[in-house]
Amino acid sequence: MCLHVLGKRADGYHELRTVFQAISLHDELVLMRTRVRGITLETNDPALPTNRENLVYRAIAEVVKAVGYRGGIAAKLTKNTPVGRGLGGGSSDAASALVGTLKLTGEKLPLDELIAMAAELGADVPFFLLGGRALGVNRGDEIYPLPDQPKRPVVVVSPDGISVATREAYQWISPGINPGIDAAEVSLTNRDNPRKLFKFCALCWGRSGGPLENDFEGPVFRRHPRLREIRSLLLEQGATDAALAGSGSAVFGLFRSPAQARRAALAFPDDQVFVVETLNREDCALVRP
Repeated sequence: MCLHVLGKRADGYHELRTVFQAISLHDELVLMRTRVRGITLETNDPALPTNRENLVYRAIAEVVKAVGYRGGIAAKLTKNTPVGRGLGGGSSDAASALVGTLKLTGEKLPLDELIAMAAELGADVPFFLLGGRALGVNRGDEIYPLPDQPKRPVVVVSPDGISVATREAYQWISPGINPGIDAAEVSLTNRDNPRKLFKFCALCWGRSGGPLENDFEGPVFRRHPRLREIRSLLLEQGATDAALAGSGSAVFGLFRSPAQARRAALAFPDDQVFVVETLNREDCALVRP
């Protein structure tokens, strides 16, 4: 629900403060034992790799290695979440693959080991083990559960023909990487901005959940004005707030009622649109702390 980039760390990653929120948009993953050793992965998206370049394959392989499983596993992944839109579909698939493989093999791993394994796969994979609403710090991989908020209808707009590579988005936001960045973007990496941190704390713990904020919006909207237009149109259609999802390119808006959300979705006939809702932790947690 918010994402602040505080600066670049010594290890090359960026220091983040973010609030994650699970929504009901999801993929489907089926795992089966096979008599032939090894891992096979099938997906309905021909653009996705089915080898170790796929997070699901890697997640299964990591668990198999950790528990010493000697059988075979076949995975079937049905993608419903748009790829490369900042919605975390691949990370949620990886988290499901970790837990699913453990259940399939009848093995267990300590929670801290499982979370560390998730973090190695991707910075936001640990969040999808816990679900609900959570604070992410460091690279976004250190997760602290937050109190759930009342469920809200959400309209997610995935614009056709626009994708934003996460690596490029970080380059646009980081003056240490891109010397041509403007002053507005430089201010995003100011570590000594107490006002931003106080606002962030209010966002985490306030009853209303606080306003949506995303430091990627400035640089991404400048390069893709259509995304700014989508955000504005969501607000015009009655969204109480709207923002870029992650580094983009999906944009989402929060609504007061499902009927209002469904009406708003009709304003985007040329884009892929999903009307979903926020999820509480009990709805989607894969593990319990």
